[in-house]
Amino acid sequence: MDYKKSDLAINGGPKAKTTPNIPMFPGGLEIGEEEKREVMEVLDAKWLFRYYGPKEFPSKVKKLEEAYAEYLGVKHCLAVNSCTSALITGLNAVGIEPGDEVIVSSYTFFASVASVVAAKAVPVIAEVDKSLTMDIEDVEKKITSRTKVILPVHMRGMPVRMDKIMELAKNHDLKVVEDVAQSNGGSYRGKKLGSFGDVGCFSLQFHKVVTSGEGGIISTDNDLLYTRAQAYHDVAACWRKDRFAPPEFEGEIFFGVNFRMSELCGAVALAQFGKLDNIVKAMQRNKRLIKEKIKGIRGLDFREVTDEEGDVAVCLIMYLPESAIVEGFTKALNAEGVEAGGIYNKGVPDWHIYAHWKMLMEKLMPSKRGCPFNCPLSPNGSEIQYTEDMCPNTLDWLERSVHIDIPPQMTENECEQIATAIEKVSGVLL
Repeated sequence: MDYKKSDLAINGGPKAKTTPNIPMFPGGLEIGEEEKREVMEVLDAKWLFRYYGPKEFPSKVKKLEEAYAEYLGVKHCLAVNSCTSALITGLNAVGIEPGDEVIVSSYTFFASVASVVAAKAVPVIAEVDKSLTMDIEDVEKKITSRTKVILPVHMRGMPVRMDKIMELAKNHDLKVVEDVAQSNGGSYRGKKLGSFGDVGCFSLQFHKVVTSGEGGIISTDNDLLYTRAQAYHDVAACWRKDRFAPPEFEGEIFFGVNFRMSELCGAVALAQFGKLDNIVKAMQRNKRLIKEKIKGIRGLDFREVTDEEGDVAVCLIMYLPESAIVEGFTKALNAEGVEAGGIYNKGVPDWHIYAHWKMLMEKLMPSKRGCPFNCPLSPNGSEIQYTEDMCPNTLDWLERSVHIDIPPQMTENECEQIATAIEKVSGVLL
């Protein structure tokens, strides 16, 4: 269909989408009787802490861990209080040391990088490709004699090419810590995300696919890494069979922190876990409906999908021919009733894009010495410099991007309305 300027809502034409936009809280909007029932069981039993209470009661957190381990096909899962905690714990479990380098994606929430610094390692930032996940070739270029870990981020629902990452890690004797915060329920070539690397880390924060408000999950197939993760996340060692007994093996007990998950969070997460696959299927269906209708539009390109079946489909990302038209394009879509936005704007801070990570650019630390960037145990830290233009390919992809959330609660009619809005705006502006 041919559209004229006067057809656009921004110019007075009728809106393509007439229903309210649904907030992007996929699991949060599904909270209902299941969550209430699980929480009330905890409150009625007065069992708020997984290791002890006024009487014996089955731990919701333990049930959650067991359910996730079975789902992912791994031997062990450990529940913690956030994905940031999961990443820090995972990095410590694999034996990260001051001065080690960890390669991280340039497009991820800042917590991925903050976790590396919290583990006293030095982050090295790698480009993303058209999928907006790690550019494998750039990762390989960034490997040095000090590299210890690759930290791939399955960003905005999209799986990283984990076969390539694991091959690279094997060839260079590196550990892999997967950041699955934004892709819970996804897979790559039939294998669940979070089950590829030495450690997987998931988020249950309120914006994520399923939620307990705050929370995280650590996954691993390695018995020793699981024990080390337990030790690090629980400084009081309540997880041990006898918390006051001597260690059964060297390295079982060491200094740690308190990253434990509460039973109330565990109860909500357990109920939410039961909804995970249906939420993902709904988002995948909605994304397919929209893309099918708008495929073939001249001048409109799509984010590369690394695995169609494994894509969690939390969003639709389209690339425009040039960045200069993104603002006008998104304004026109919003006028049509579709909540859309560009991803990268130099003047608008976004903690998901490396160029806005002021703390990293200036190596801002609470101590004057500035460890790990400037201390005797980290001789490479002061050598590594971070600049806003160090990943130009990443910025090129992001500044030409148009982003639309895909809530699972959308109806088929709403998906068609979104597609019509994209057709209208593209037909006039591209």
